[in-house]
Amino acid sequence: MTKLDKLIQELCPNGVEYKEIRSMTSILRGKRLTKNQLFPEERFPVYHGGLEPLGFYNEKNRNADTVMVINVGASAGTVGYSPVDFWSSDGCFCIEHSNQFINRYMYYAILCQESYLKSRVRVAGIPTLDNAVVERLKVPIPPIEVQEEIVRILDNFTELTAELTAELTAELTARKKQYEYYRDTLLAFDENDKSVEWKTLKDVLTIKNGKDYKSLGKGNIPVYGTGGIMCYVDTFAFNKPSVLIPRKGSIDKLYYVDVPFWTVDTIFYTDIDISQVEPKYVYYYLQKEHLEQLNTAGGVPSLTQAVLNKVMIPVPKIAEQERIVSILDRFDALCNDITVGLPAEIEARKKQYEYYRDKLLTFKEKVAS
Repeated sequence: MTKLDKLIQELCPNGVEYKEIRSMTSILRGKRLTKNQLFPEERFPVYHGGLEPLGFYNEKNRNADTVMVINVGASAGTVGYSPVDFWSSDGCFCIEHSNQFINRYMYYAILCQESYLKSRVRVAGIPTLDNAVVERLKVPIPPIEVQEEIVRILDNFTELTAELTAELTAELTARKKQYEYYRDTLLAFDENDKSVEWKTLKDVLTIKNGKDYKSLGKGNIPVYGTGGIMCYVDTFAFNKPSVLIPRKGSIDKLYYVDVPFWTVDTIFYTDIDISQVEPKYVYYYLQKEHLEQLNTAGGVPSLTQAVLNKVMIPVPKIAEQERIVSILDRFDALCNDITVGLPAEIEARKKQYEYYRDKLLTFKEKVAS
C-alpha cells in the first residue's frame, strides 16, 4: 500500500467531498496595462491571454503560488500556475487563496478539466470564457495531507515527463533540420540539367482566391484559413489535390490538401496542371523556397498573385517527381505524423501523464449524511 493509499484510508475512507470553486474562494480578474507600461528589465511578468508573459512591470497584483485561467483570446480556457509574484491583466482569471486547498493541488485539479473549460469558450468575436464557468467547476477536496502527497507525486512525475519530452523534442527538432536539408538537396537542380525544365508557377498552375463561407451550411468539408482548418461546411470550392498558400498573416504555412475543401479570402488555393507537375511535388518545392521571404507588406505579412506567379520551379519528368515525393512523404511522416516515430512517442508520454494525473485526482464522492 502506498503512502497515498494509507492517507486516504486513514483520513477519508468514506470518500471525498466535491465542491464548487465559488463555495471556497473567489475568482479574481486582473487589470489591463498598456504596452508602453511594459519593459523587459522590470521584475514582474504580466499575463494576458496566454501563459507566456506579455511583458514585465514594476508592480505585482498577485502573489507567487497562484492558479490562473486564461479567459480571452486563442488560449482562453488554458490553465496555468505561477511560482513567482506577477501582474494579472484582465485577460487572466486568478483563483484566490483559501485555507481549504493547497494552490498547487488546485492547479492540478483544474488542469484535469481544461478540455471542459475550452469547450465553454464563447467564440463569437474575441474568444471569451465567462467567470461563472470557472466558479461552478466542481473539484474533489480531500484533507490537506492527501493534497500534499498528490502534489508531491505529480510534481515529481511532471518533472520527469518534462525532461523526457524535452529530450525527445530536441531529437525531433534535429530530425526536422535533417529532413529540411535532405528535402532541399533532393530539390536542388542544376540549371544546366537538360532533363529539367524551369517554369514559372503561372506556367504550371492557376492561383485562385478563397471567399467567405458563412452562408454555407454545416457539413464535413474542411474550411481552411491561414491557421489551418477553421470549421466544416456542406459545400466545396475545389475537389482536386491542391497546395494552399496563405495570402495574409502566417504566410510561412503551406498546406497540401487532397480532399474536397473550401478556403477563405486570406488564403489562395491552386488549380494544378497534373500533366506537368505532381501537386505534392509542388508543395514540397514551395516549402523549400520559403515564400515568406516574398512578403510585400510592411505591416501584416502578405503575398500577392503577381509575385507568386513569377516564382520559378524546376520541372523534371513526372516519374522523377513521383520518386522525390515518395521519399519525402516517408521522411515527413517520421518527423510530423503523431502516429509514427518520435511524434508518436511524445504524444504517448503526454497521454500517459494525463492518465496518471487524472487517476490520482479521481476520488469516490462522499455521500452527504
